[in-house]
Amino acid sequence: MGDPIQAVTSAEQIMRTAQALREAAREATITPQTVLEVLEQWSGALGSGELREIPGVTFLRLWLRRGTLEPILTRELGSEALDGGWREEGRAKLRAFPVGVVGHWPAGNVEIQPILSLTCALLGGNSCIVRVPTGLVDATRTLMGKLQEVERGGMLTERISMVSFDHSRSDLHEAMARAVDGAMIWGGAEAVRYVRALPFPDWARVLAFGPRVSVAAMEAGAWGGRAERAAWCRRIARDVWQFEQQACSSPQALFIERSAMSDPKEFVEDLAQTFREENRIHSRREIEPATTAAICRARASWLLNDVANTARFPVSPDWTILLGEGSEMPKPTQGRTLSVLVTDDLFEVVGRFDGGVQTLGLAMEDAQKEEAIAQAAARQGVDRIVKLGQMHVFCSPWDGTDLARPMMRMVRHVPSCEAKAELQNGRCAAVSGSAGAKG
Repeated sequence: MGDPIQAVTSAEQIMRTAQALREAAREATITPQTVLEVLEQWSGALGSGELREIPGVTFLRLWLRRGTLEPILTRELGSEALDGGWREEGRAKLRAFPVGVVGHWPAGNVEIQPILSLTCALLGGNSCIVRVPTGLVDATRTLMGKLQEVERGGMLTERISMVSFDHSRSDLHEAMARAVDGAMIWGGAEAVRYVRALPFPDWARVLAFGPRVSVAAMEAGAWGGRAERAAWCRRIARDVWQFEQQACSSPQALFIERSAMSDPKEFVEDLAQTFREENRIHSRREIEPATTAAICRARASWLLNDVANTARFPVSPDWTILLGEGSEMPKPTQGRTLSVLVTDDLFEVVGRFDGGVQTLGLAMEDAQKEEAIAQAAARQGVDRIVKLGQMHVFCSPWDGTDLARPMMRMVRHVPSCEAKAELQNGRCAAVSGSAGAKG
């Protein structure tokens, strides 16, 4: 069993890799059902103890299960697509085919993202070239090793090429772009702009998931009641801790509606206790010096900027809660730093959103009010409105678009045999009609 990640040093290596992937796909087609079966086995193999240290691996196991992926395929492509069949549409037939070789440029801040990205393309029968960011090589190698263990025939692994090269090698980025028929791009603004400008073929499908932020909001009744508060605090902590608050779906701010019956400081004390417990169970393995410095600056500036502001945090930079008032989205700090802002009107908060807000996590008691909030948020560009505790549930659609279908071609076939038969029948009818008229 070889190294699943290939160190690339030349454009020729990438071109040869792409050609090998195309040849493997031509030799044997693969149905979505087959892909689902292998991914289900892969999910089971990720339960071993040595993988627990990889952030997000528990979520990845859930994502790879058939129960998660099959409904996505059915919704996006129709039930006929599971077995690679055609769908009738009048006199025509429709069927989804892969675009070919899909290149993946995952961001470097989420350990499981190379796997998440490639599975979206694999579901459609594509082959994949994945550029693994340097900081994710070890985690990706471990995860891919489990796939190699469970897939005996290699039908899926022969369609995957994981490559690693320095981000400054523009010649290798360009070679990879020229070699693919589709691309899935993830990351910050500069990275996304750079990759999108690469020389992709004119026919290539390009799907980009750029930088966005996410927000949480709670109705007064949701955070004010002590009975339900503990459960909501656990959900908030779960969303903050996942992916070290670096994912686009991570809540950076929590807006709580002002309550005449409850004190926000009491709520923050309960939230701080939950953060302490979450930190005990899921303590940070390491932290970048730049993140530590950003957390220290955020704590100091918050307390100095307004005497009414308060904060809760330990001596270490493990977590931070900043409490204040307002309706504007604060600048994100990340590193498990949550701004809790008391507001008089959640609709005013939502009205300030722009297209940069991806996910809105909600805790509401009034169903009609939640529906109105969701409608308002959707109009302001928010693509995902979910219950607190589920902000990171990776599902289709994501950022307002399907995940598998963009890397598929919907082929339309109008059978010529049927058309010929209809033409012949029409001619016969015309001849008979003419003969009858002469008679």
